[in-house]
Amino acid sequence: MVTAFSEMLKRHAAIGRVAWIGTRAARKGAITSLPEVEIGPSGLAGDHAKEGKRAVTLIQAEHLPIIASFAGLETIMPDLLRRNIMVTGINLAAMRKAQVRVGGAILQITGPCPPCSRMETVLGYGGYNAMRGHGGWYAEVISAGHVRLDDDVSLYAAE
Repeated sequence: MVTAFSEMLKRHAAIGRVAWIGTRAARKGAITSLPEVEIGPSGLAGDHAKEGKRAVTLIQAEHLPIIASFAGLETIMPDLLRRNIMVTGINLAAMRKAQVRVGGAILQITGPCPPCSRMETVLGYGGYNAMRGHGGWYAEVISAGHVRLDDDVSLYAAE
């Protein structure tokens, strides 16, 4: 039986999980790791982001070992990468332009989040290029909600 391409795009082998949450009060400020957070129209409470297509940044835990390898490091902690939410167990790239339920919030993945020049300082020589293609995703807040560590991350289908 042949499955329509549009149906395959909706299929994911598993539900993902929130593995880490972080905010920064100022653009170049330090990251604060949190066990839970409220997400409103302008992103995570306490974060410097503004309302719009880049209100929340997400990255996959599965990419951290790849970035570390490309940067010549043994491991990388998520706070170094300056993203808001790290997820595991589901492919965010497969959800591009889709609405995603992250805990109690609904986000729309709007596009790839490229690395910034600070990655050369944080990850060392070549750090910028180590993150290219693995820098995560921007998202717009569609519906505010509460997010905790270990909350589900899944494709959102309007009821």
